Amino acid sequence: MALFFFFNIWGFLLILFTRTLFLLLFLKIINHFKSYLNVISYTEAIFIAISILLCFFLLISWNFISCAIRLGEMNKKVIEKVFKLLTMVILMGTTFIWIMMPTSTYKKIWLISIRAKLGKSIYYGKPGVNLLLYMFPMILLAFLGCIYLHLKKQTTVNQINTGAEKKRDKFGVLRRPMLVKGPLGIATVTEVMFLTMFMALLLWSLTNYIYNTFVTITSESAALDGEILWQARLELIAVWVGIVGDICLAFLFYPVARGSSLLAAVGITSESSIKYHIWLGHLTMIIFTSHGLCYLIYWISRNQISKMLEWDRTGVSNLAGAISLVAGLMMWVTTYPKIRKRFFEVFFYTHYLYIVFMLFYVFHVGISHALIPFPGFYIFIVDRFLRYLQSRNNVKLFSARVLPCDAVELNFSKNPMLMYSPTSTMFVNIPSISKLQWHPFTITSSSKLEPETLSVMIKSQGKWSTKLYEMLSSSSSSDRIERLAVSVEGPYGPNSTDFLRHESLVMVSGGSGIAPFISIIRDLFYISSTHKCKTPKMTLICAFKNSSELSMLDLILPATGLTTDITSFVDIQIKAFVTREKEISARESTHHNRNTIKTLRFKPNLSDKPISPILGPNSWLCLATILSSSFIIFIVIIALITRYHINQSSEKYTSAHKSLIYLLTISISVVATSTAAMLWSKKRYYTTSDRYVGDFSLLIMESSPQQLLSQSTDIHYGERPNLNKLLAGLKGSSVGVLVCGPKKMRQEVAKICSLGSAENLEFESISFSF
Repeated sequence: MALFFFFNIWGFLLILFTRTLFLLLFLKIINHFKSYLNVISYTEAIFIAISILLCFFLLISWNFISCAIRLGEMNKKVIEKVFKLLTMVILMGTTFIWIMMPTSTYKKIWLISIRAKLGKSIYYGKPGVNLLLYMFPMILLAFLGCIYLHLKKQTTVNQINTGAEKKRDKFGVLRRPMLVKGPLGIATVTEVMFLTMFMALLLWSLTNYIYNTFVTITSESAALDGEILWQARLELIAVWVGIVGDICLAFLFYPVARGSSLLAAVGITSESSIKYHIWLGHLTMIIFTSHGLCYLIYWISRNQISKMLEWDRTGVSNLAGAISLVAGLMMWVTTYPKIRKRFFEVFFYTHYLYIVFMLFYVFHVGISHALIPFPGFYIFIVDRFLRYLQSRNNVKLFSARVLPCDAVELNFSKNPMLMYSPTSTMFVNIPSISKLQWHPFTITSSSKLEPETLSVMIKSQGKWSTKLYEMLSSSSSSDRIERLAVSVEGPYGPNSTDFLRHESLVMVSGGSGIAPFISIIRDLFYISSTHKCKTPKMTLICAFKNSSELSMLDLILPATGLTTDITSFVDIQIKAFVTREKEISARESTHHNRNTIKTLRFKPNLSDKPISPILGPNSWLCLATILSSSFIIFIVIIALITRYHINQSSEKYTSAHKSLIYLLTISISVVATSTAAMLWSKKRYYTTSDRYVGDFSLLIMESSPQQLLSQSTDIHYGERPNLNKLLAGLKGSSVGVLVCGPKKMRQEVAKICSLGSAENLEFESISFSF
């Protein structure tokens, strides 16, 4: 009933949005057909025809879904397809608006008509137009994405398609590397295509803005304002450059919303989307810096540098824009690779200036214009507050394995209802080391094989991880650590993985890059042993600097007592390469290191909780409720405040005051709904299940997996893996090639799997660049 209620609310808003599109694209053509023939181009006419069809599809699809939910007569797969269709239609409609926004048709005809109909509303006024055209569609897309993921999860949960044929991916060529080296790093065909289209949108917008306004500026019109022609044009360029920067800002926060349904619905993980945030961040700051420099040159040329410190009460605030730009520049400078790698804390803490950046950006442009790029930030706020709620609890850490290669494996208690996919990551905070630092680590466990345990591997590669290793490795019987307080955020990972579609799976790792592949092997081991279905032939190619790092292979099997030979269930070959040691010395040190692996057991407090999903097992459905209810509460409160306070008050509200009211309302609605959802989920699901699960200390496996994998492991000393020889000529219609490790290794594998190489290789890079 609750889901049906929210669908009715969204349906009403969707009808209003569709009606607005009809107002733009259909009624005006009928009422002013003759005048349109003189002002619209052939391209715009095509866009108009397409948009009318999109509107019809919107109404038909929505009615179809409403009837399906009400009657319950449709198959879930059919509903999923309808959701995909509706999502594509809304996305195309939103893209169409972005394309038409810089045209004269939109500005001089459509926008005037919309504001005449909606802009005079006593409940929303001018911001209502952008609220409906830009913010509502993206929130609706996020809502539909949650419902789609929930239905998909319900369809596939506990089901393994054992009889499915391994068919070649029709769109696999679009995911193959197109660029290997360069400023973009490793970029697939799809990524290059979308980046090209996005750059084309920026160029299209800038050229349209400049062309449509430059023709109206003459020396005479500039002289009326006391300007020279170049000064008048420079001012206009500064304005339009800033507006084009809003397009980048509109997409900037989507990639960093780790639990976003928009990322999961299209199969993008939070760690892989970071590079899109980096690309957009560079573009945003280049454009906004150019915007600021153009205005600075303009003011200096007119001896009006003091205007930089003006705060206009009704229009654009220059001082707020300057503060926002300075905050952005400080964040931008610390992203320089040498600064980010050597002084990660400086980079990490400086990035919290995004609050200052966005706050003063809204003050700078006003809330009406800020609503255009605001949807991504709204979704990010919801995600960020949910992460904050999850991070408030201490979790149960019951054991740790200290490896001789300066690495540790932490084993946590997990709620069985928490399910995650292989290659997922989790952010960890240990207050005894640093109360503020959060670091991402790859999960090495499998939620299927180990339903009550979650494990991560941490390699000493920085100050924080080195302190953790020293703390655990130096612990002896006299000064044994009884408990280690830990907080976590996550897990975050792909919504689903389909490694079974491959005939063989090749995993290439360097050093600690073996971690995500451990989770894959464990997951496939569970599927093979439990469902008795054929799994891909696995080849693990791992390169280590020293023989002590071979102890990472001990993590391939979990610490919870598996004694069956893994080779009886799966076909796996491990090819390990020790690059800096010769065979004789390495064998001696390896034998010694095997005996120095230390297991620590902790005694968690009663207040420590197992790692659990913050919103319960139906998290996607709960997130859809949060997005729906928070957005509805926000627009209702704004309508009441505008109608009965702002419009009725004798006091003249400034632009900053209105912006602050909107921001506070958004914050209150998000905090209230997210907190209520979390408390409801906790009361319903965790009242009896958040107890200590068993005595894990009795299950710790002291034997080495090398004993179980001895026939499958081949160790090479004093050489590097010849990847061309190992990967070239692999047989099979579908060979999945995954790589995680140093940049040069990823580039070398990407080059082998790139366009024009072996067609049966399907490449995937697992890069963690948080």
